[in-house]
Amino acid sequence: MNIEPLLKALSEALSGEGPAVQIQAPAVPGGDPTFTLVSRTELGLSEDSETEIAAVVLTSGSTGTPKRTMLSVDALASSSVSTAMALRGEGQWLLALPAHYVAGLQVLVRSLFAGTRPWVMDSSDGFTAEAFTAAAEELTDNMRFTSLVPTQLTRLLTNPSAETLTVLRRFNAILLGGAPASPVLLEAARGAGINVITTYGMSETCGGAVYDGVPLDGVQVDIREGRIWLGGPVVADGYVGGGPANPFSVEESDGESVRWYETGDLGEFDAEGRLRVLGRADDVIISGGLKISAAAVVAGLHQVQGVREVYVGAVDSHEWGQQVAAVVVGSGTPESLRAAAASFLEPHMLPKTVVFVSALPQLSTGKPDRKAILTLLADAAVAGTPAN
Repeated sequence: MNIEPLLKALSEALSGEGPAVQIQAPAVPGGDPTFTLVSRTELGLSEDSETEIAAVVLTSGSTGTPKRTMLSVDALASSSVSTAMALRGEGQWLLALPAHYVAGLQVLVRSLFAGTRPWVMDSSDGFTAEAFTAAAEELTDNMRFTSLVPTQLTRLLTNPSAETLTVLRRFNAILLGGAPASPVLLEAARGAGINVITTYGMSETCGGAVYDGVPLDGVQVDIREGRIWLGGPVVADGYVGGGPANPFSVEESDGESVRWYETGDLGEFDAEGRLRVLGRADDVIISGGLKISAAAVVAGLHQVQGVREVYVGAVDSHEWGQQVAAVVVGSGTPESLRAAAASFLEPHMLPKTVVFVSALPQLSTGKPDRKAILTLLADAAVAGTPAN
């Protein structure tokens, strides 16, 4: 894959010598990334504005129409510097994610700021352990990093070869984000001697802004009415064209202006002051008047032996309003799953509809395809016979 034209355009945008870059999905899977240059006029910036936008990133679209997020030079620079501080150094990055999403873009941006050459995994056959291992073996820097989503790490740790384990252990850190990682996956990775760091963030915060529950330097985290707010220099300058429901705001704090982004997630701080993400605010299931956290159900189902991945959502019910439903990657039957999960979940939290699949439907980012999963659950609930 040839990423040199993209790197050149990004370098010029980050130095203020070129227009903003918007990366598109490749024309064919595994093909060269394509990009367009976005003018200040299209961004809605006046010629005398001091804001320099370096990249325009599409949100994942997992909960609606993708938005074009404007990431400034300053925001990307702040994110890169604070990431290097958290990882205790700069180094060489392996790109194993699509470049048109923020986690992939950041691999390239961090490489440019570090002055190192990123290596790109051959994704012509999709994400495979063989392709990842081959690419990781090409890294030459003593400091090595990559970003993955949980599904990718799961594939790498499913019957891994000695070579795959070796390259995984050579990474100084593997950033894991994009979706919640199960405790089982984290325990397996760390037990194998792999340094996995969970990240929380989104396109609107230049990607991961909280590492293992701790905000990056300069990032602020607040919980307001149960919802997570992220603030600081990594917050985007908004969406191209704005929008009626703008989650961005600017507040004064100690004489300084702080940009804030209101996320769609619920959270809390644990006893050590670390952020704990409790799931999306719109993933609360109200069944028979009881509020059920989808994240809590996921946590309980992950404790059942044989369960590898889970997505929990709501399906309509004439009797209860909504009922809990789950798509599960693993072994067993709906009956055996509910019986085992009864040791970890209260009766009203047990999924009434269970669909077993070989793999969760995914977006190109590796995130669960929320729309496809909810459609699958709704169809199974209407059929009245859980699929297997």
